[in-house]
Amino acid sequence: MPQTPDGVLRAYYAIAGLYTLSAALIWGVNTLFLLDAGLDIFGVFVANGAFTAGMVLFEIPTGVLADTRGRRLSFLLSVAILIGTTLAYVSVARAGGGLGAFMVVSVVMGLGFTFYSGATEAWLVDALDATHYEGELDRVFARGSMVTGAAMLVGTVSGGVLGSLDLSYPYLLRTGMLVAVFAVALVRMRDLGFTPRAVGWRALPREMNEVARASIRYGWRRRSVKLLMLCSAVQMGFMSWAFYAWQPYFLELLGRDAVWVAGVVAALVSGSIIVGNGITDWFVRFCGKRTTLLLWGAGVKTAAAVGVGFAGSFWLAVTLLLLVTGAMGVAGPVKQAYLHQVVPSEHRASVLSFNSLVGSAGGTVALGGLGYLGRAQSIGVGYVVGGLATLLALPLLRSLRGLAEEADTIVGARAGRRGACAAQGLPEVGLVDSTARRAVGE
Repeated sequence: MPQTPDGVLRAYYAIAGLYTLSAALIWGVNTLFLLDAGLDIFGVFVANGAFTAGMVLFEIPTGVLADTRGRRLSFLLSVAILIGTTLAYVSVARAGGGLGAFMVVSVVMGLGFTFYSGATEAWLVDALDATHYEGELDRVFARGSMVTGAAMLVGTVSGGVLGSLDLSYPYLLRTGMLVAVFAVALVRMRDLGFTPRAVGWRALPREMNEVARASIRYGWRRRSVKLLMLCSAVQMGFMSWAFYAWQPYFLELLGRDAVWVAGVVAALVSGSIIVGNGITDWFVRFCGKRTTLLLWGAGVKTAAAVGVGFAGSFWLAVTLLLLVTGAMGVAGPVKQAYLHQVVPSEHRASVLSFNSLVGSAGGTVALGGLGYLGRAQSIGVGYVVGGLATLLALPLLRSLRGLAEEADTIVGARAGRRGACAAQGLPEVGLVDSTARRAVGE
């Protein structure tokens, strides 16, 4: 059991990396798998919309379990459900079950991911507090994202190669690897800094009501958290659609039906996120406000996303998509650190789950609306319209910047930042704007 900050971090990086590696095996081929199973492009988005709807439906109940019975149990349930639903996906495809069956399995798969969202981060931060960690959370989350980004890179490439042989192979390998993840978490993951408590079935409605009230009180009613949640709805709503849309769109631009190309592009996406995480670590040293990074990241994502829709060539579209995901890599750890500094420990998993719920709600709307637009017009048009919609994040982040909360200041950068910028030949204004704030889009 990890009893030191280094032990906690090693356990977190190992568990998050293995989990992402397992999950990523299908990310580069999922849309192609569903198309091969007989769905049309709109049906693919409907099935994936059912997944995000499942996340919306189950975020609060699973947040109750994480904040009562423990984060470790929540994570183990997530892995167990993903094992079952991944096998079910393959079974439905082979049996010709159709859209309805895929929707049912997708909803349950969404349940599996809600057991993961919020609980794992809450476990990490509580354990670091319990072991007296004194570093910046931004860097912890940035390095964690680099680990998961590397795992995603390996997973997507491997899934693309396996998918070239048979599109069901990545799903079968994912199942086996998730069994290994379950075993590792069972041994390495312990609830530190958090005391689980039993909750009976009769008490569950009351607990759900209390969690919902806490989520509203410490989340929705706190202006900074509310603004970050609305940003998640806008930005992650679009990305939920864009993540599935690029696979057939890029192969169409390439003019080849090569599954392995999807795996390579997915790997490049992983690499761009890793680069973004690395840039985050550099900016955290010199940039005094988190909202500065969030605003720049949001602007880059919007411009590049619209460009993907207008791109007439495969390579230009890929380059612009990598700018989108690279900007995500910069902003993600910053938003995570901001949220963890303004949310009380005892309600951390619940509020983070509520944040995921809002983002998933945006994804459900986007998958339906942009999915229909992609079928009626083209996927390129969907990127243009969806990318323009993400402009809504900019005024939200400007409002967050104006709050001037303590969580917006990056402590490590605040101490002696003038000398740090001067040593790098950088002006203090711009990188270190005295009124800037920080946030992220997943």
